[in-house]
Amino acid sequence: MKLPETINKEALDELRIKITRFGMAYKFALDEISTKVNILKEEFRLVHDYNPIEHVNTRVKSAESLMNKVQRKNLPLSLEVIQESIKDIAGIRIICSFASDIYRISEMIQAQSDIEVIEVKDYIQNPKPNGYQSLHIVMKIPVFMSDRTVKVYVEMQIRTIAMDFWASLEHKIYYKYDKQVPEHLTSQLKEAANTVADLDRKMEYLNNEINILKENEQTDRIEDLMFNPREMLLQMLKGVEKINN
Repeated sequence: MKLPETINKEALDELRIKITRFGMAYKFALDEISTKVNILKEEFRLVHDYNPIEHVNTRVKSAESLMNKVQRKNLPLSLEVIQESIKDIAGIRIICSFASDIYRISEMIQAQSDIEVIEVKDYIQNPKPNGYQSLHIVMKIPVFMSDRTVKVYVEMQIRTIAMDFWASLEHKIYYKYDKQVPEHLTSQLKEAANTVADLDRKMEYLNNEINILKENEQTDRIEDLMFNPREMLLQMLKGVEKINN
């Protein structure tokens, strides 16, 4: 949809409807993907007794931010071109406890049949030069309107708490210096990103060790019951008493 130089009332009404639909599509796409993520989160809590998702944020680019990107990309003022060319207008960010959770959630999301994965950028295995780490998935989400089905681009970012902390501070510094960050600060940010990566690896190791200890404790309890008939009988009697009471 190209914007005409002069707009009469009918054309203005049509433009208003198109712009409204444009914004609604991204909001509804975020509602759809948020529901999917919340279902996974609740299933983990109820079934697996472990929730890898710490919290979830969503956002739609502001009009100012969107127009700045349109100008940087030198795109025409066409809603159709903008929809197809800018794939991060709608964004969802998932914060995880551990790095392994990132790939676990990514696999589950990508396996859903109504999601069309367009691109995956792994900035964890291949961090950006400034040290930024995150997993980005560009996908198309179907939005079922009253008279049509629209497939909308959504960018999903999945990262750990430590990665998100670093990215948040880097973003603040980046804009504080009007995108011209002094070299000594960029080198320190890169060093901090390496520290964050080391912290994530250490926390992952500790988590794995704790899980192994838990499994061993459960195995020991089972073996005690198997090789201690008296204890096994007492446990059975306690169970019977609970039922009778």
